[in-house]
Amino acid sequence: MKAEEIRAMTGEELQKKLADLKTELFNLRFQLATGQLDNPARVRSVRKDIARVKTIMHEREGRIRV
Repeated sequence: MKAEEIRAMTGEELQKKLADLKTELFNLRFQLATGQLDNPARVRSVRKDIARVKTIMHEREGRIRV
């Protein structure tokens, strides 16, 4: 997911996306621990997506001025 796509979302959509990504990360970690994970690179990708969403949310709060 690109930052441009995230910036186009509303605040509510961002919160929902963040919750979905956190759930996905939990499931991926669970699969990793049980040895069922097919694509380990997906864990890193989801972590980066979570960071992007949080960054955009903080920017909108006014903590970071762009």
